[in-house]
Amino acid sequence: MEVSTQGLGCMGMSVFYGPSKPKPNMIKLIHYATNAGVTFLYTADVYGLFTNKLLLSKPLSEGVVRDKVELTTKFSISFEDNQMEIQGLLSYVRAACEGSLKCLGHRIDTRVPIEVRVCFLFQFDLSASSHFFFNSSISYGL
Repeated sequence: MEVSTQGLGCMGMSVFYGPSKPKPNMIKLIHYATNAGVTFLYTADVYGLFTNKLLLSKPLSEGVVRDKVELTTKFSISFEDNQMEIQGLLSYVRAACEGSLKCLGHRIDTRVPIEVRVCFLFQFDLSASSHFFFNSSISYGL
């Protein structure tokens, strides 16, 4: 996978760094960045549960932008009652993956559990394909 040296982190578009920014302005920013050669966009569930992905779905639904970029997302951190929690339960992983795909306009085949699909992907040499799956883990107190 090749991406631009400069990426576009989308956290500040929906949460943190003050109030949410106006959606039309953020969509213009995404277009500006991709037209300037940025091919790497980054989002996460913690940027507002699916809020950030719904924002990204508008410019990504346009074939020109979708064909130009690689999008990465993370999940496993949730906030409940202002408390951060690391979520590793398969039910959470399933909901996060399927929710992300749905927000981004992908059709989900519910006949095959997502866990089975991910295991199936690992049987192939992913370096030879155009789709990648990465796993990162966070350790606290190191």
